[in-house]
Amino acid sequence: MMYIHAMNLAALDLNLLVALDALLNDASVSRAAGRVGLSQPAMSHALRRLREILDDPLLVRVGPRMELTPRAQALRAPLKDTLEQVRGLFVADGFDPATSQRRFALMIPDHVVNLVLAPLLARIAAEAPGVRLDVTPWRGLPVITPEFARHVDLVINCHPDAFPGFHRQRLFGDSDGLAVRRGHPQAARLKRMDVFLKARHVAVIGRGLTEDPIDTWLLARGIHRAIALSVPSYLQALHAVARSDLVAFVPGRLIGSLSAQLGLAAVSPPIQPDGDEEYLFWPTRNQNDPGSAWLRRHMLAVGRGLDRPKKRAA
Repeated sequence: MMYIHAMNLAALDLNLLVALDALLNDASVSRAAGRVGLSQPAMSHALRRLREILDDPLLVRVGPRMELTPRAQALRAPLKDTLEQVRGLFVADGFDPATSQRRFALMIPDHVVNLVLAPLLARIAAEAPGVRLDVTPWRGLPVITPEFARHVDLVINCHPDAFPGFHRQRLFGDSDGLAVRRGHPQAARLKRMDVFLKARHVAVIGRGLTEDPIDTWLLARGIHRAIALSVPSYLQALHAVARSDLVAFVPGRLIGSLSAQLGLAAVSPPIQPDGDEEYLFWPTRNQNDPGSAWLRRHMLAVGRGLDRPKKRAA
């Protein structure tokens, strides 16, 4: 917390930070008091002290309700991280995979789930039979705020700056390819730009987006492809391609992982974006957590396995 550096920590009642966290969450003295088990007068007293320390009203009345000041809004995320780190000082070290019943929450895009989940489960099944992985629905980058992601143990995303303040590490690399059904009449010719432009494409427009990122990249280069269908996920795109003469511009590893199951073939496109990198993110509160470190180690090992050399597209 920025204001603490000029204060004598010995004179600071750390219970005020707990009260502040409740006030910032509820924007209400009475609800905040109930959250932390204080009387309303005691919470009002805490608010007065916090206003003096921070030289900011923190909560102001707007019509019938109380709202946070800009300073209070800015304090919410760093305060949560501070309290998590303080709590971590009093949590016993150690994590025993063999006996743990812990549940880990993971937020992973659907195409990455298809690549990492099976090998991850295989790695941890014998070592940690009681551990449970909960994959939460992918919400799209515009929806996943850093505050929301703090409630997830691990997040995978291809944007290296997606979650400022989080720890991150590269997981694996990929490149895009064209997916077609086996026996597609134009498969061998799709490497030519004129054939590529005449093909009927599937666009993948995820939640919170207005167009397929591939189209954003193509349009910036003056290239407009013919879109016959748009779907919200890569898996739906590949299922559509497998049963038609449509073409999908999707991550190459995903085509390879489903080629046998869906009867797909990969074709090198006539124009290729730079390779993609997938990154593993985790909240600050998890940095020194033994269980989180254990799970990260297994996930990163899965990523290294994916990065081993693979056959090039046809």
